[in-house]
Amino acid sequence: MQSDLSNVNISVVMATYNGEHFLRKQLDSILSQTISPKEIIIVDDCSIDSTVAIVQEYCNQYPTIRLISNEKNLGYIGNFEKGMRLTKGDFIALSDQDDIWLPNKLEKLYQGLGAHLLIYSDSELIDESDNPLHKKMSDIKNQIAYDNCLMYTIGAWAPGHAFLFKKELLERCIPFPTIVTHDFWIGFVATCYSTIQYLPEPLVQYRQHNFNAIGADTHAKKENQTKPSKETLQELSRNRMRLLFETCPSDLVEQKQVLKTISESYQSNSLKNNFTRMFIFLKYRHLILAYKKKSEMMKILFCIKMFFKIDY
Repeated sequence: MQSDLSNVNISVVMATYNGEHFLRKQLDSILSQTISPKEIIIVDDCSIDSTVAIVQEYCNQYPTIRLISNEKNLGYIGNFEKGMRLTKGDFIALSDQDDIWLPNKLEKLYQGLGAHLLIYSDSELIDESDNPLHKKMSDIKNQIAYDNCLMYTIGAWAPGHAFLFKKELLERCIPFPTIVTHDFWIGFVATCYSTIQYLPEPLVQYRQHNFNAIGADTHAKKENQTKPSKETLQELSRNRMRLLFETCPSDLVEQKQVLKTISESYQSNSLKNNFTRMFIFLKYRHLILAYKKKSEMMKILFCIKMFFKIDY
């Protein structure tokens, strides 16, 4: 069995930015995997701490690690995209700079992937000192298999740090839009052509601290974060819904029509658009709200709220 696993060609992509505090533990956990990645591509986004020096130290010791230093800041979406474009493996796993992977993460994900384009696992939350917070990602929102692109209409709960996906999926994702996160985009595109498998086992210790780019607490305010205006949020929602509609393949006839109807209803708050939006959400609520931990009554109330708003 081990000889078979040794031939598995997995590329790990890590995006770094001022990650000196936790970087060594994450790199050590990746290097300790029961399936050794064939390459670890690290793209640094103009760090001003010792991140680059730490990575270079590992590069000198481990030939599978490759460092690319950006000349200008790309942001985390552009950083991950750049790294993924450089991969040579048949499978890609994304890595944050501050987590800790369980030793069998890649092995279990690979064994569970099968014919799916993408698989992800549950994660356990830890604090800055590696202490468990006694909470999993699945405790916050539903972590599930995604078998319909409508399940991504307003959000999803499949995080990139727990991904393993086939390289062929990346070709369908390029270029990455900047109005949604890279892992949301990869997941949505995956559901347009396949299904997403879910492994209900924590394989990542997902670190929570004040400097997370994206943390498990979606409502927490980040330092120096300015809340966008209502108009900005509405325009973002319109653009995002238009993107989903335009990306959905034409052979997914029902899903394409649903996304088109929702996208059109987002263009204004006319009485007709408001009623259309509310009814379409009500009709497809079990798909659209599948990832939310809401009772049936709360799902219905959420859909009714869509009569009045499009930013969520």
